[in-house]
Amino acid sequence: MAIDNLENYIKEHVDSENDYLYRLYRATNTQLLYGRMASGHLQGRVLSMLSKMIRPTTILELGTFTGYSALCLAEGLEEGGRLYTFEINDEIEDFTRPWLEQSEMGKSIDFRIGDALVEVPKMGQKFDLVFIDADKRKYLQYYNMVKPMMNKGGYIIADNTLWDGHVVEPDHFNDRQTQGIMEFNDFVAHDESVEKVILPLRDGLTVIRIKDI
Repeated sequence: MAIDNLENYIKEHVDSENDYLYRLYRATNTQLLYGRMASGHLQGRVLSMLSKMIRPTTILELGTFTGYSALCLAEGLEEGGRLYTFEINDEIEDFTRPWLEQSEMGKSIDFRIGDALVEVPKMGQKFDLVFIDADKRKYLQYYNMVKPMMNKGGYIIADNTLWDGHVVEPDHFNDRQTQGIMEFNDFVAHDESVEKVILPLRDGLTVIRIKDI
């Protein structure tokens, strides 16, 4: 209860989400299963703030779901910038595409259905910011794929890296998703070419900076 009260207190003392994001989050939770997968108010404001600090020209998102995080990240795009977001589940396209295309940032967002591990290498694109929030079993594959595509000083943000605390609960170590997150966390922790920090926000948010070397 204390944790819930503290989270509510935090939400009352940070910027509110705009009406469009509020309606998207509500629609996500009333019309779809697993609505909690959407970033939501607090994490959305953190993603927006980080993006505005980084001021990216190119953003890549792996795992669109209903587009909440994409819209928050797009708030920090430099003028003329572009956000590319990939979703492998084609069944959600009819819900997500209108929300993205009808938003204020719609013209800056390129929403694609497909396997990012297959499609992203074909783009020939460099990125200033990458947000990883897709199949937890493949986090390390995503990381190894996008890292060579990063501009110097670029940032990779990975969601769910504490995985509801399962990363420290031996009973869950045989779960493939938990294993994928732990494998990713261990690899990044020992990667000396990047700076990294895990924020204990919601389900864990890892911020990784590519060193200027």
